Amino acid sequence: MHTLYLVSVWLHILAATTWMGGMLFLVLVVVPWLRSGERANAVAMLRDTGVRFRAVGWGCFTVLFVTGVFNLWVRGVKPSDLIDAAWRQSTFGSAVTLKLSLFAAVLMTSAFHDFWLGPRATMEAERDPLSTPAQRLRRKASLLGRANVLFALGLFFLAVVLVRGWP
Repeated sequence: MHTLYLVSVWLHILAATTWMGGMLFLVLVVVPWLRSGERANAVAMLRDTGVRFRAVGWGCFTVLFVTGVFNLWVRGVKPSDLIDAAWRQSTFGSAVTLKLSLFAAVLMTSAFHDFWLGPRATMEAERDPLSTPAQRLRRKASLLGRANVLFALGLFFLAVVLVRGWP
C-alpha cells in the first residue's frame, strides 16, 4: 500500500506541476509575446494553443481529483469527515477544506474560461480583433486566467500546509 501511495503522490505532484507550468507558460510567455507586436495569425495561434492546453489541463484535473481522493483516504480521511464541523476546524481539516474549496473554484473558473468565455473571445477576435466586444472579452478572459493562476498558487501553498502544517 505504501508504494501505491507514493506513486499516487508522485502522479498528483506531476499533474499539478504540468497544469501550473502550462498556465504560467501561457500567461507569462505566450500571451505577452503575442501582444508585443504585429504577429501574423496571433488569434489562431492562441486559439490552437488554448485548445491543446485545455485537453492537458482537464486531464491533469482528472488525475488530481483521483489521486487527491486516494491520498486523503490513505491518510485516514473519510467522506464523513468532510461534513464533521470539529474535523473541519482541526489544523489538517481546515487545510483540506480550503484546498478542496479552492480546487472547486479552479474547476468552475476553468470550465467557464475554457468552454464559454475563451471561445467567445476567440470568435470575436477572429471577426475583428480591434472591436470593442473582442477587446472586452479578451480582458475578461485574461483576468480569469490570472485569477486561476492565483488560485493555483493557493493550492500549492495548501499542499505544503497539508504536509508541513500551518506557518
